[in-house]
Amino acid sequence: MSTARPYHHGDLRAAVLSAAVDVITERGAANVSLRDLARRAGVSHAAPAHHFGDKAGVLTAVAAEGFDLLADALTAALERAGSFLDMGVAYVTFAVAHRAHFEVMFRPDLYHPDDADLLAARERAGAALAGGVGSLGARATADDARLSGLAAWSLVHGFATLWLTGGLPPGFGDDPAAEARAVAGVLFRTPEFAPVPEEEPTPRAP
Repeated sequence: MSTARPYHHGDLRAAVLSAAVDVITERGAANVSLRDLARRAGVSHAAPAHHFGDKAGVLTAVAAEGFDLLADALTAALERAGSFLDMGVAYVTFAVAHRAHFEVMFRPDLYHPDDADLLAARERAGAALAGGVGSLGARATADDARLSGLAAWSLVHGFATLWLTGGLPPGFGDDPAAEARAVAGVLFRTPEFAPVPEEEPTPRAP
């Protein structure tokens, strides 16, 4: 006799994804199994496979959900503060708050990288990042802006990864947002990232 708990129609996807996030948080993405997810979600052993196909299908959905959540966080930060520095802090805050998603999102070897929902979610997150590049004050060419955006992303992504893996040197505090703001601020004070001053209006001839 099955011991699976009943679930409401339409909740299977959310229940399995929630279980997957729990497993990844506890033991890492390598230890996700459909049988364990079914047990945790309280559904039949066949239910996750029927809905997601395989383990990679589950991790694809986790990654897509993560990119959507990241896009929301970055967009909200830009709308609130209009600063790429605040977007960088939001990026680190997202990574710490959604550790399981962050672990999977940038590991295309774990999921189906050509999945339509995943591609759309990743595009949303990329567009949100690109939307903040203008606030960096990058000068001259589009190439400069692209490289400045990549430099800024690399910094906050690297900081988030070091924070999550315990790779930062001793002496940092216990507030990732505050520490990320301090570290990113060093980069954003350099001439390449300084705000471009507004041009003074040309005086009219008398």
